[in-house]
Amino acid sequence: MINISTSEGVRADDDAESAGLGTPVIPIEQKIGAVIRQQRLANGLTLSDVASGAGLSRGMLSRVETGRATASLEKLERICLALGISMSDVFRSIEGKSGFAQHIKRKDHMEVVRSGTRHGHAYKLLSYERGPKKAFEPFLIEMDKYSDVYPRFHHPGTEFLYMLSGRMKYRLGEHTYLLEPGDTLTFSGEIEHGPEALLDEKVQFLAIMVYGD
Repeated sequence: MINISTSEGVRADDDAESAGLGTPVIPIEQKIGAVIRQQRLANGLTLSDVASGAGLSRGMLSRVETGRATASLEKLERICLALGISMSDVFRSIEGKSGFAQHIKRKDHMEVVRSGTRHGHAYKLLSYERGPKKAFEPFLIEMDKYSDVYPRFHHPGTEFLYMLSGRMKYRLGEHTYLLEPGDTLTFSGEIEHGPEALLDEKVQFLAIMVYGD
C-alpha cells in the first residue's frame, strides 16, 4: 500500500491542538479536495462533468472535494485526467510548507518488465510517480552472472548509477567503466548504455533516471 501524507506527524498535530498551541493542520484529504474543486470551477465544469469523465459517481466526487472521502491514487489520477491536469500539479498546489511524502514498504516495491527481465535481470521500481509526465524513476536492479542478454538503453534526461554489491563492466557509448561497490556513474541517457559484463556471481545497483522538460 502506498501512503501519501504531510510531513507533520498526526500525533504532534493532536498534541498541539489539545495543548492550545495552535490550530490543527488541515488533513491532506481536504487539501486535495479543495484543489480539485478549485480547478473544476476554474474550468467551468460541473460535478457531473468531471465525475462522468473520471468514471465516478457524482456523490463520490463531491465527497472527495469536501475531504469526506479519500481517493485512491487510481481514482485521483482519473479525476486529474478529467480536469486536464496531472497529479503532480495537485501536489504542487498543496505542498506549501508541509509538503507530501510517498512511503512504500519493501514488500510493495513494484517489479517491472524491461529488456532483459526474462534473462536473470530484476527491476524494482522504488517510487511510483503517476500521471502523463514523470520527473524521475528510481530502480533497484539485480542481475546474475548467468544472464545471457545484456540489453542497451537510451532515453531522455540524465541517469545516475550507484553500485551496491558486486562488480561489473558498464558500457556507455564507446567507453567501458569498471563499477565496484560504492562507485557512481552519471551520464546523459541519450547515449546508448547498459551492462557489458558481470565480474561476480550477482550484482545489485541503483539506477535513477531524471527526466527533463
